[in-house]
Amino acid sequence: MKQVFPLSIQSGMSQSGSYILMLCEPVSSLQIPIFIGAYEAQAILLAKETVPTRRPMTHELMVKMMQDYGLSIKEVTIDHVLEGIFYATIHTTDGFNDKPFDSRTSDAITLALLTDSPIMVADDVLEETGVKMEAAATLFTDSDDPKHEIARLEEELRLCEEREEYEQAAEIQKKIEQLKGNQ
Repeated sequence: MKQVFPLSIQSGMSQSGSYILMLCEPVSSLQIPIFIGAYEAQAILLAKETVPTRRPMTHELMVKMMQDYGLSIKEVTIDHVLEGIFYATIHTTDGFNDKPFDSRTSDAITLALLTDSPIMVADDVLEETGVKMEAAATLFTDSDDPKHEIARLEEELRLCEEREEYEQAAEIQKKIEQLKGNQ
């Protein structure tokens, strides 16, 4: 097993609303692209940036419940990949007993980020799915395309408004208007 770190989330090329989560294994400089949906991308970004929300999000609730019952996450592992689907396990402990839970990879990563737990990937998964950093760039949409940047900013704006962060929302709105004026 090797430890990996979330590197970025980019819009996917295949369909609207799809995203690519890139995990990086720093020793080999390999990146693992994992296709995820918009809600999963949002949850990971909120956890990665430790963005406070007015009410607990689902993963925050899960962490709180686990903590209240004396469970902690030791690590999450990405164990195998089958037909392009990654399979993960959340490894928990109560201090005496360890208990693994089968999980969607995006959920396991979100919980790991919220609890500062290591994200591990099986060596064979890294070998099978890992790409060199230079090759990874071809998996993303053209970041210079204003339409993609506008869509990303509009989602960020929606989140700011939801969290009632109006000053930040105003700044994002200005950026959107500038990009729309340049099209």
